[in-house]
Amino acid sequence: MPDTPQTINRDSYEPAYAQIVRLLRQQIASGQFRPGNQLPSESAICSQYGVSPMTVRRAVNILLDQGLVTTVQGRGTFVKSLELGSSTFALDELQDIFRDKEHSKVQLLRTRIVPASENVAHALTIPPGARVIYIRRLLLKNDDPILCHEEHLIYDPTRPVVEAEMDVTSLYGLFSGTGETGIKRGLLVIRSALLDEENAALLRAKPSTPAFCLEHTFFDFNNQPVSYGYFICSSDRLKFSARVGIWD
Repeated sequence: MPDTPQTINRDSYEPAYAQIVRLLRQQIASGQFRPGNQLPSESAICSQYGVSPMTVRRAVNILLDQGLVTTVQGRGTFVKSLELGSSTFALDELQDIFRDKEHSKVQLLRTRIVPASENVAHALTIPPGARVIYIRRLLLKNDDPILCHEEHLIYDPTRPVVEAEMDVTSLYGLFSGTGETGIKRGLLVIRSALLDEENAALLRAKPSTPAFCLEHTFFDFNNQPVSYGYFICSSDRLKFSARVGIWD
C-alpha cells in the first residue's frame, strides 16, 4: 500500500481538519497505527501538517466521536481496540421495506378499546384493566406478508381515535424518519420466539416456526410511555447486522 501523503491540500475545498481526519483514518485502516498504538502528539501533528493546535483538536474530537480513538489524561490519544460489546445493530432491512411504499403496504387488521392486561399495564405504567387502544397490523411486500405488528396505546377520551391519532406511532414515520410522530424516545428489545397459530396463519408459516420478536415501548416528550407492542416475523425473513472496527 502506498504511503499516506504527509501534507494537506491548501487549495482543497475540504477543510484542513477534515483532511487530517481522513488521513489519520487511512493510517489506522492500513495498520500504520494499530489498536492500542498511540497517535502522534498534538504538537507533532501540527508540525507534520502545518496546522494550528485548534485544527488538530477538532480532528481528534471527530475521531473520538467516530469511536476510533480514545484519550487518556496526561498520556495522549490511542487507537481503540475492537469492542464487540459496543456494536450497534441496525434495522436497515425494516427501514428499506417501509421506505419502499410502491411495493409495500400496511394493512390494518383490528382496532378497538380493550382493558390492559397486567403485562401491558406494567409497560405503560397504568393500572391493570385501564382502557387502552389495541391495534393490530400486517406488513406486506409485493402482497407477501412480512411481519405482524401488535401495539397498545394509552387511551385518552378527550382525543378521538382517528387515523391521525393512530399516526402517533406511524410505522412509515418511525422507520423512515419522516413525519411528526410525537415520540421522544423508544426502547427496542429483540427476543427469540415461536410463531403462535394466529401469527403463523397471517404470515403463511407453520405454527412454532422460529421467529424474531422486536418488542417496543415509545415515550412522549413528558417521558411517559404511550405505546407498547411488538413486531414479529419468521427468522428467515429478517436479519440484523452491525459493522465493527474500521471500514474504509
